[in-house]
Amino acid sequence: MKTSLLTAALLLAAAPALAGQAVRYAAGGMAFEGYFVPAEGEAQGLVVIVHDWDGLDAYEATRARMIAEMGYDAFALDLFGAGVRPDTLDGRRAATGALYADRAEMRARLTAGLEEAQALSGAGAATVVMGYCFGGAATLELARSGLGEGIVGFVSFHGGVDTPEGQSWPADAAPVLILHGGADQNPSMADVAQLSVELEAAGVDYEIAVYAGAPHAFTVFGSDRYRERADRLSWAAFSRFLEEATAD
Repeated sequence: MKTSLLTAALLLAAAPALAGQAVRYAAGGMAFEGYFVPAEGEAQGLVVIVHDWDGLDAYEATRARMIAEMGYDAFALDLFGAGVRPDTLDGRRAATGALYADRAEMRARLTAGLEEAQALSGAGAATVVMGYCFGGAATLELARSGLGEGIVGFVSFHGGVDTPEGQSWPADAAPVLILHGGADQNPSMADVAQLSVELEAAGVDYEIAVYAGAPHAFTVFGSDRYRERADRLSWAAFSRFLEEATAD
């Protein structure tokens, strides 16, 4: 089970150079709470993290710290609202289902978090957006939208890959990296293959990596789905992508 954002903040505070902070911001009359960790040293770019279906908590805060240690500002945005961190399956389905049903609202919350991150960051315009599970699907929603300034790449870790009816991929979308478990059934390998067909047809620069035997959520530390090898290799692929995308 994931620990709370407050617990993550206390853990991160143990490393003063990388101490993060909870950040309140507003969108559409609602309050949201993200988490910002400044880069160690001069920032090489900005990474915006989109949480999975149980909301922003210690997992995303840990990943933000890892990214900051690599030399990038990191901001974990909030799509559910301040204090909304569903801890039941029904609650998680309700929170994600509401945004899947209202894509305009999902995009508005994504862009609000993105703008807050860029206002906090000293990294300039070079921004990579990445997400886990539901957050991966939301990341691809933002990629298809064409919204957001300064985005140089999108990364999905075991995220949803379906393109909703009525949407399509713009040819000028920033490069996309898909990191998928070969044993994942939702999305399946067939779903990932369909995405590759769509990206190829649109002329989008993309890369797809598949990790044998890795189930859905293979990067979540401490869970029965965690696969160390797939986590390590996917993080290395993300690191290379990040370095190339933000190089100038």
